[in-house]
Amino acid sequence: MSRGQLSMLPIERLQKSNTIENLWIYILALLKKRKIYAWEIPAVIEQELGFKPGKITPYRVLYRLEKVGFVKSEIKERRRIYQITEKGQKELKKAKKFYQVVIKWLEN
Repeated sequence: MSRGQLSMLPIERLQKSNTIENLWIYILALLKKRKIYAWEIPAVIEQELGFKPGKITPYRVLYRLEKVGFVKSEIKERRRIYQITEKGQKELKKAKKFYQVVIKWLEN
């Protein structure tokens, strides 16, 4: 654990691990709603979720998601646009179920 992580409050650590460190969940959720260009992702996430991912991070995450088949892309008007695949939708459902189990457990 780094020195910075030791000084983080538990809620700060929770927020970081459930936002920036798991950006793929939010990207898949955005793509479930509509096709999106990579450059749009940081602004949409900041506006809708209140945190700002790095400028390069969404591109790296999209690359990895596409590599394993969770998203696919196409060139449209000289720009790459992304959409979720069926495999990506299934993975998003697994993430949602995971969070539901955690929340249910916390409520008891």
